[in-house]
Amino acid sequence: MNMAIYKEEWVFVVIQNPGVNEHIAGMQDQETNVDFIPTFKKKEEAAECFINMPREAGNKYEVQAIIFEDLKAYAVENNFIIFFLDKQGKILERVKP
Repeated sequence: MNMAIYKEEWVFVVIQNPGVNEHIAGMQDQETNVDFIPTFKKKEEAAECFINMPREAGNKYEVQAIIFEDLKAYAVENNFIIFFLDKQGKILERVKP
């Protein structure tokens, strides 16, 4: 699937510890050992999928919007690939910034 994503488009990610030492939550694909940022086109999909995502105890999490170009810059800086997921966590698109 080739999703049309524009650099100024808002997408949704999970923020770990919002407001205090916050950062974008990343994950690792166990099959390929690839570090990725779960990303969503809709906030509702992110919230629904997040319920089933593994989380570190003692941390707070929140779904927030980010401009796609800013997410790409963060991914490059932190050695992540961007995976667009649906609400069930199925990979729709892989974006290597």
